[in-house]
Amino acid sequence: MTDKTIAHERVEMARKGENPWVICQMPSGWAVMCDKQVQPGQIILLSDPCVYSLNDLSGNARAQYLADMALIGDALLEASDAYRINYEILGNTDQVLHAHIIPRYMTETDEKRAHPIWFYDWHGSADFSEEEFGALRDKIRVAIEKRIPAEV
Repeated sequence: MTDKTIAHERVEMARKGENPWVICQMPSGWAVMCDKQVQPGQIILLSDPCVYSLNDLSGNARAQYLADMALIGDALLEASDAYRINYEILGNTDQVLHAHIIPRYMTETDEKRAHPIWFYDWHGSADFSEEEFGALRDKIRVAIEKRIPAEV
């Protein structure tokens, strides 16, 4: 495992109840809003405990992580106007398991909709803020929580 990353810091903050991006705790980790809302409702699933990659999880833990990704996608479809969800596990920069769960919208131009989110202007995208994205985060939380048991 590499040195502590921003994902490690965010998981520690979530455990202490100090992470403003948290949507809710999942069986495999934490669903959090992305710092940059390139697409409204863009989420990251942080593994807890932090591991280097999906391959470091055992069969049951691996299956749970992937199921949690899909559950978040289902919740996003319910809570937003997304027409599909993209799922990406990269880990090239922040070398700890985290999945990007990205809603895609019909309001995107045809050209942009055909490409990965990474082609968008991240610097010009909105930062997560309670004022702008808090209500959407809360809708996503409700949609997730009705799909998972109360105790994680």
